[in-house]
Amino acid sequence: MTTLNNNKKSTTNSSNGVMLNAYPDSIGANLSDIVSMLKMPQFKNTFSLFYVLPTFFNSDLDRGFSIINYDINEELVSKEDIKALNELNIMLKFDIVLNHLSVASPQFKDLIKNGEQSKFKDFFIDWNEFWQGNGDLSEDGIIVPKKEFLDKLFMRKSGLPILKILFPDGTEKPYWNTFYQKVTYQKILIEDLKSISNLNAKNALQICEKVNKAIDENQELQTIDFGNQSDFKEQVLKIVNSNRTYLGQMDVNAKSSLVWEFYEDVLSKVGSYGCQILRLDAFAYLHKEVGETNFFNKPGTWDYLERINQIAKKNNLVLLPEIHAEFGLHLHDEVANEGYSIYDFFLPGLTIHAIEKGTNKAIMTWAKEIIAKGFKTVNMLGCHDGIPILDLKGKEVNGVYQKGLLEDEEIIEMMDLIIERGGQVKNLYGADGKKISYYQVNATYFSALGENEQKLLLARAIQMFMPGIPQIWYLDIFAGANDYDAVAKAGKDGHKEINRSTLSLKDIEDGLKKEVVTKQLDIIRLRNTSNAFLGNVAFDETIEEEINILWTNEKEYAHLIANLKTLAFSIHYSQSGEEKSFQF
Repeated sequence: MTTLNNNKKSTTNSSNGVMLNAYPDSIGANLSDIVSMLKMPQFKNTFSLFYVLPTFFNSDLDRGFSIINYDINEELVSKEDIKALNELNIMLKFDIVLNHLSVASPQFKDLIKNGEQSKFKDFFIDWNEFWQGNGDLSEDGIIVPKKEFLDKLFMRKSGLPILKILFPDGTEKPYWNTFYQKVTYQKILIEDLKSISNLNAKNALQICEKVNKAIDENQELQTIDFGNQSDFKEQVLKIVNSNRTYLGQMDVNAKSSLVWEFYEDVLSKVGSYGCQILRLDAFAYLHKEVGETNFFNKPGTWDYLERINQIAKKNNLVLLPEIHAEFGLHLHDEVANEGYSIYDFFLPGLTIHAIEKGTNKAIMTWAKEIIAKGFKTVNMLGCHDGIPILDLKGKEVNGVYQKGLLEDEEIIEMMDLIIERGGQVKNLYGADGKKISYYQVNATYFSALGENEQKLLLARAIQMFMPGIPQIWYLDIFAGANDYDAVAKAGKDGHKEINRSTLSLKDIEDGLKKEVVTKQLDIIRLRNTSNAFLGNVAFDETIEEEINILWTNEKEYAHLIANLKTLAFSIHYSQSGEEKSFQF
């Protein structure tokens, strides 16, 4: 038997409570509708925390992770909503996106408007300045890093991570852009070309037709064949470029004092909203240095993290660094060793593997590691993003292969199964544009389990009995299935919408009539309220097809016994000295 003493106080708090996870408008039209749901008697005592995703703030894409500013998004959130959650004794968790800001942020808009004269010129990262002397200038004016540097870069998309910005003087400068970008060109009219001398109406019409056709077909404008009008090409493209618009998440320059002044302001602001846990999104991309991978550079990332933590402490905030990486890299160990809680991105895949294969081996290996190393975790099954796959892999480190939690063949088999059930895949790319790894599978957790209600209930029970703070995606409570219409509507790169369906209050009322919903709420309520989960956890050594987890705290206990082959399970627990049980 393997045990863990949590050394916690006997009160319901952030260390044993259950966390809801949703966008402000995941249910109904805004946050007030979620508050209405949480006030329903069926939800009494189910949640102690609420991770509200960043459309809580003003943002423009990536469903909130491209922040314009950290003011409250008044279309979705009101101060009354925040007050109501506080009255329900529900603590708040927010995101700060450390690595980037939207092109629509005041800082980047000032850069576009004022160019070299902008106060925020160094707030973002001029790619060419960063790589000066460490690469060769290409024909289109972009420094391509030397091969030894380029080969080391950790990429989130194909091609160089840049967005070219037009300055007021007509020059273009590439700025570092790790994540999303989009440049939109406006179609031109004959009137737009009036400033070009010696251009007659006939030629102007032909030029407009060529340019607008290229825009419709997403053709690179420099490749347009102007034919007999080639003398006007440079002037025409200057006009077209002057009216282009941008979407994107622009990397900030953490070497700028203005960036740290910004962080000081943001952490103070989110603290004033009632935030107590602050998730650091994309923090591992913040520190950048020539010759590094620019993903979790060391020791630079630790230096920045400690600097952020000092600001957090002033504002009574607990930090939760977010990082996706192969298990074999053991970055989760490093984060934990620095005293931070870690996201348990391993549990979603391990739970599916255990249920689908009928074996406890991999999930118990991870559970015992949590205990042995004293990890503080926030765990999950479904989430706003996807089901992590990369995280389970092994990795070669300094010439030595470090095992993952699953073998590659097992991971691929699980991924194929989820895809067979309608899931979609997100990949990572190298600098040469070649796919280097699968990253995650986008699917609802219910659909990933073959839309089997008993499997979902068992998965929820396992999650509730694992150490750490359980975080629950709102859609999973209601056994949400893959939303293919939402994916189609979102278009290119819309795969994440498969697991982000908006539920109406009527959907909630109808869902509460289903056993798969009410039984989940029973399990969640037990986890959220029982003092047993403030004590010791023991994982009994048992046969491979069983899960046996016991929590004890003085006279209180909660005991999960599950058969991974038959999917049957029971929960026995005490409440004020009375013996009770659930049979599933």
